[in-house]
Amino acid sequence: MPKVIDLNESRLIVAAKRGYRNWKSHFNEEFDLNTRICQLSKDTLCYLAQGRDKGTFLLYDLIMNLKGFGSGFEFEELSPHQKIAVIDQYLFLLDRIRFECMKRLGWLEAYPGEEYPLVEMIVNFERLGPSLHAKIPVISPEFPTSGEYSEMNTFDKDVYIRKLIPKALEAIESHSTTL
Repeated sequence: MPKVIDLNESRLIVAAKRGYRNWKSHFNEEFDLNTRICQLSKDTLCYLAQGRDKGTFLLYDLIMNLKGFGSGFEFEELSPHQKIAVIDQYLFLLDRIRFECMKRLGWLEAYPGEEYPLVEMIVNFERLGPSLHAKIPVISPEFPTSGEYSEMNTFDKDVYIRKLIPKALEAIESHSTTL
């Protein structure tokens, strides 16, 4: 019996390979359709979490390849509408990456979207993004101010978590290699 080939999945595999090509050469690690943020090495996670320079480019490149906008090198050539779409997805992914840092530090118990592969979050951003963005990470009961946090309203919890990001970035850089 002939094998049925899913053309959409085949296109996605090719787009993911293109999107991850710079990641593979930069980080010297393997990435694929099913790579989740929790599977990234400490070094990769720390680098991307900083949200600077080549880390930004690597996320743009992945997003643009998966969305069919070309490579990250072509960002400046995108239409304003496409640029906004890429930046929105970049900021969304950057949040998840930083939440993963906080989780590895033991500050968070869980965060919205951790169960999805990076590729799926990008390809299905229009469907997944708004609902995941509306959810707040779950702070670890061991975190020093978890009691205070549990009494906050949703808006204050979101602000509180975001204020922890700079401290988390500092902490993850100096934390052990087992992170």
